[in-house]
Amino acid sequence: MLIGTAGHIDHGKTTLVRALTGTDTDRLPEEKRRGITIELGYAYLPVAAGDGAPAQVIGFVDVPGHEKFVPTMLAGASGIDFALLIVAADDGPMPQTREHLQILQLLGIRRGAVALTKADRASPGRIAEVSGQIDALLAGGSLAGAPVFAVSAITGAGIAALRAHLVATARALPARAAEGDFRLAIDRVFTLAGAGTIVTGTVHAGRVAVGDLVRLAPHGPTARVRSLHVQNRGASHGQAGQRCALNLAGLAVDEIRRGDWLTGQTAPLPAQRLDVTLTLAADAPRALAHGAVVQLHHGTRQLGGRVALLDATLEKTGLAPGGHCLAQLVADAPLHACRGDLVVLRDAHGRNTLGGGRILDPFGPARQRRHPDRLALLAAQAMADPAERLQALLARSPLGLDLQQLAAAENRRPDALRALLPEAAARFNDKAGWLIGSAALDALGHRVEERLARHHTEHPDELGLELGLERDRLRRMIAPLLPAPAFAEWLEHWLAEGRVARRGSAWHLPGHRLELDPHDRRRADTLLPWLLDTPFDPPWVRDIAQRLGEPETATRELLKRLAACGEACQVVRDLFYAPAAVRQLGAIAAELMAADGCIRAAAFRDRCGLGRKRAIQILEYFDRVGYTRKVGRGHDEQHRIRGDLAVN
Repeated sequence: MLIGTAGHIDHGKTTLVRALTGTDTDRLPEEKRRGITIELGYAYLPVAAGDGAPAQVIGFVDVPGHEKFVPTMLAGASGIDFALLIVAADDGPMPQTREHLQILQLLGIRRGAVALTKADRASPGRIAEVSGQIDALLAGGSLAGAPVFAVSAITGAGIAALRAHLVATARALPARAAEGDFRLAIDRVFTLAGAGTIVTGTVHAGRVAVGDLVRLAPHGPTARVRSLHVQNRGASHGQAGQRCALNLAGLAVDEIRRGDWLTGQTAPLPAQRLDVTLTLAADAPRALAHGAVVQLHHGTRQLGGRVALLDATLEKTGLAPGGHCLAQLVADAPLHACRGDLVVLRDAHGRNTLGGGRILDPFGPARQRRHPDRLALLAAQAMADPAERLQALLARSPLGLDLQQLAAAENRRPDALRALLPEAAARFNDKAGWLIGSAALDALGHRVEERLARHHTEHPDELGLELGLERDRLRRMIAPLLPAPAFAEWLEHWLAEGRVARRGSAWHLPGHRLELDPHDRRRADTLLPWLLDTPFDPPWVRDIAQRLGEPETATRELLKRLAACGEACQVVRDLFYAPAAVRQLGAIAAELMAADGCIRAAAFRDRCGLGRKRAIQILEYFDRVGYTRKVGRGHDEQHRIRGDLAVN
């Protein structure tokens, strides 16, 4: 069990922890000189086995009580199981008593006790009076009814009873489930001679073991766990709910700071737009305006941000004290966050704690965040059961979901998420990491059929125009946000079902045919072999027309019809390639991709023996038909394969 102290400055938090554990958590010279806690302090209380519970170690996180150090208190309270609220009997509840209690409630802490310290300085009547004030302060909150212990660290009165209560609570506390990938919120980083980099923090999820690879998040390198301590003892592994110190190989101290995370996620995604359920404190000084500048506290991180209220009716009035709504918190910098994490808001000057929220989606959109479809997705995100939540998300996502992003948000592996679904409920595309519900996939197929039917109506055969649509052009018309590899796979799925058909690179409805009349067929049979005379450098339309003895316009239209039928490939307006040559050029591009990780125009030119201009034209054709994608500009321009090359 992890216990976090809370309370006003000079109410005896550090002294009480020393009385309970024998450890002085004030370790800095300045703390000793000034007699106040400035940084987080840590102490541990070994507990023998008993009452059917195994032996364990209770951890204490001692926090500063001064109002200037509330951000440090927030970092220390992240991840605790139990709150020990400390109130001096002579002073009674003070401003930071109330603010710390409010923070504990915003962080969802529901287990706790109150230590009424300096009892040796107060009369029985005063102790009874302050106990009544404490009961009134706790009433209606998450710690209502918490037991109050009158104690004195000087005389020792009440210390044994408080310690016994903490031990009994720790023994009865169920172990926190170690589900999901490992996540540790870093609150301290330092070096030890002969060991190297050490980070400490509370494990929020998952497990970690010696030898594991972990990654610094929101973005950073990986490191190997050389050794670790759990609750101040050497161990081979640690898990959620425990304080751990990790000795890392591969990370220097200056690469890490408080507020970073260590995670077992293979590719943690930085988050900056957090969609949350937001609660404004009842005693907030004023309504929270749409667009308000605030300080965000998440895990052990503090950073600036703005609040976007997702209820349009609150845009002018703001969220009233005590109110609840959906909101998007736009952080000033990327951070590592997952669904279910808690966020506390303070005003821009750090003087008042305003409220807090629970993250529904750490990857909120920049646009259309109030759209009814988006709000429906957030309603699904609010569901507690993971399987029900995933099925609801799929039902409300007509284009499907980015499974990698969803896995990062849920802190689960993609295969663990897929295991939550019945086999027939969804289809998954490995190349794009995209998941779509079976009903949504069927509806998307209907949209494709409708679009093709409209295209056939607009371009009838007798006008000699296109037979169908190229794959990537069709995707941009139907679902531009859908990844090209996923759309390509699902087109093949509909092809196998007989819902669509393909000729060359053109997709069309099965009943739609483009047939050449006998005269055009004879002309086509004459000219098609000419495209293979020099396959990588075929003749231009004007040269073919001259050789045929036909007008250039008629020859161009014939070649366009042949391209629509899949018997030729139109690279530029007046340049057509044989499909066999395009396949060979595509194979060369694939070889360059495998060797260099990308396709550059110069390398492609050299391999094909073509001029630079022609090489660029071919690569742009590959981009157009969805085989490659261009990235970068100027000297950094390159192409990368993103799908299959659809030619006959």
